[in-house]
Amino acid sequence: MLSSLDVMIVAFYAIALFALAQWVSREKPGHSKDATDYFLAGKSLPWWAIGASLIAANISAEQIIGMSGSGYAIGLAIASYEWMAAITLILVGKYLLPVFLKTGIYTMPQFLEQRYDHRVKTVMASFWLGVYVFVNLTSILWLGALAINTVAGIDLTLGLVLLGFFAMSYSLYGGLKAVALTDIVQVVLLVAGGLMIAAILLEKISGGTGVVAGLVTLMETVPDRFDMILAKDHPHYMSLPGVSVLIGGMWVMNVSYWGFNQYIIQRALAAKSVSEAQKGIAFAAFLKLLMPVIVVLPGIAMYALNAELTSPDQAYPSAMALLPAGIKGLVFAALLAAIVSSLASMCNSISTIFTVDLLPSMVSEEWLARNRLFSGRATALLAMIIAMVAAQPLLGNFDQAFQYIQEFTGFFTPGIVVIFLLGMFWRKTTATGALLAAVGSAVLSLAMKLLVPTLPFIDRVGLVFVLCLVLAVVWSLAKPQPQPGHIELSGVSFATTTGFNAAGIVVSCMLAFFYITWW
Repeated sequence: MLSSLDVMIVAFYAIALFALAQWVSREKPGHSKDATDYFLAGKSLPWWAIGASLIAANISAEQIIGMSGSGYAIGLAIASYEWMAAITLILVGKYLLPVFLKTGIYTMPQFLEQRYDHRVKTVMASFWLGVYVFVNLTSILWLGALAINTVAGIDLTLGLVLLGFFAMSYSLYGGLKAVALTDIVQVVLLVAGGLMIAAILLEKISGGTGVVAGLVTLMETVPDRFDMILAKDHPHYMSLPGVSVLIGGMWVMNVSYWGFNQYIIQRALAAKSVSEAQKGIAFAAFLKLLMPVIVVLPGIAMYALNAELTSPDQAYPSAMALLPAGIKGLVFAALLAAIVSSLASMCNSISTIFTVDLLPSMVSEEWLARNRLFSGRATALLAMIIAMVAAQPLLGNFDQAFQYIQEFTGFFTPGIVVIFLLGMFWRKTTATGALLAAVGSAVLSLAMKLLVPTLPFIDRVGLVFVLCLVLAVVWSLAKPQPQPGHIELSGVSFATTTGFNAAGIVVSCMLAFFYITWW
């Protein structure tokens, strides 16, 4: 339970965050907030805000609670999601961002309409809305409520409501600008709190002889939890199938998430320029290298401490319960920061997709022009309420929510990556070919899961990606269609600054070191 000091720290955090959000959301005299301000922060975000916001949006309850749970059950191998994301970010910054920023889009479905047609846009926009509301938003709410229930004793239902409406209270008016700029504070708190809990747990493991000694003791005590590449006889091989993690479907999932996910890429679309977006991406890549210390190590430490948990996802909340007063409040505030930041970011993306991509076909242009901001805010609020109601029925019975989320989204990510990559870099791709890839991704994934249940889902993602790619290419060649538009790459520069290139080299070298050390 939280002490009076802990409660004071958390209350101060909540009040300060709300005040900061209102301050950064204020408008200059004579200027009223428009759609660009609300959905893309007026295209004025600096690199440090972009990088911090990318991480704050990504590191949520599903990441902290879920990956700590996987660290407890599996070990360091789950960090592949974090470390491979770092190099993926570098590739996204170099090859994908310049294309997106040249088109001047607000949303990913908007890009699909420019490249293909209205059908592709509508199908994918509807899919993303469903996933964001019923998978991502619900998982963040549920795992966040679980955490505050374990640490503070707050009822799960009440926790859901408090988290949801707190996120809405500071983000609903200010839009992306309020979310992104407050994310700076959220990330500082997240990193500080995460490093603090990791250090305290390692100190406990070492018997008070220091953090480094604790890490050495941890690796000696549970060496099986420090295997990055799992053998075929490992009980969790189905979740992380050995070398396939490095050369197979994990790449597809990372490129889909970091490159074509509205929830993530919206921050980069709000950049002042391509170079500013790329600097933000590089900053985020370095932060991703640090994340396993915050989201995986506590789970491994709790396993080494022989914590008896009812489910792996209780590892992080149970670790927090071991902290002294004051420190517990700070770490709890850091966890809240991660949760509410992701909730706010997700709702902003939901409102952007609905208002920009789906609503125009339902109402007149005149009505939309008058009510665009109202529609965006109402959509965000409605999405949050739906997620509150659906969270427990959907996720209450899963003991490793992170793995559930990854496998569910893995049904669709192969088709998404095929659609975008072919749409950007192969002019002959047709709209029908793209739709077949999208539908084929879900159908083939489901068929393989039922017919070949022994195939690890990451391997399934890689195989389905290849099949969808072949399907889209063959159909586009066999049934060529006049293209309503294509993405002209001749005016896009993929050249990057010396600083960005250096960042890419450093990230690559650090990843090589990690995998060589813990292979």
